[in-house]
Amino acid sequence: MAEVEVKESGKGGKKGQQKKMKIHVDFTPMVDMNMLLITFFMFCTTLSKPQTMEISMPTNDKVTEEEQNKVKASEAITILLGDNDRVFYYLGEPQYEDYTSLIETSYNADGIRALLLDRNKEVVAKVKDLKERKKREEISEEVFDSLVVDAKKAKGAPVVMIKAKLPDEEGKNGATYRNLIDALDEMIICSIGKYAIVDITEGDLFLMENYEKKGALSDQIDTVKKN
Repeated sequence: MAEVEVKESGKGGKKGQQKKMKIHVDFTPMVDMNMLLITFFMFCTTLSKPQTMEISMPTNDKVTEEEQNKVKASEAITILLGDNDRVFYYLGEPQYEDYTSLIETSYNADGIRALLLDRNKEVVAKVKDLKERKKREEISEEVFDSLVVDAKKAKGAPVVMIKAKLPDEEGKNGATYRNLIDALDEMIICSIGKYAIVDITEGDLFLMENYEKKGALSDQIDTVKKN
């Protein structure tokens, strides 16, 4: 509450001299009100839960040829992140003889996302159904998470390998950190359960360079295969 104190002039004050006023504002009620508002919003607001992103990193263990063949060519998708926000992909094993086997796309919804949704449509449909069931409270959060993990392991689901072109010594002519994050976001959006960030190879760089030159480097295929 505000209080106004009037200070009387002394006995010897001049006639007609204005009285001095001292204003005192008490903010104690405002403090109490702020505490009530803070408490109200704390109880009525849902705190955001931290979100984590699972990334399958390449292992240092030796993998036998038999284990490598477990991933069928029809299930493999390799995404190459190039410079200037460009992105390419090829299906199955790389076809160095045919430069058109490397396909350029984009980070837009009608680009790499459309490809992944089409190749993973069965898993996407299952995850969508599970989300509807959870929304109707037919299953709990724990059951939902478990069923989603199982759905992503379905037979025939695509296996995606993400390879980024490294920048040069000046930090140019390569993929950016933002490109990698965008690619990982697409894995989550498209319910891809099997994906990994893999080091780019000389063969992958050859594919992108040969694509730019429209097959002019095809005579160097034997050298690329040896590397």
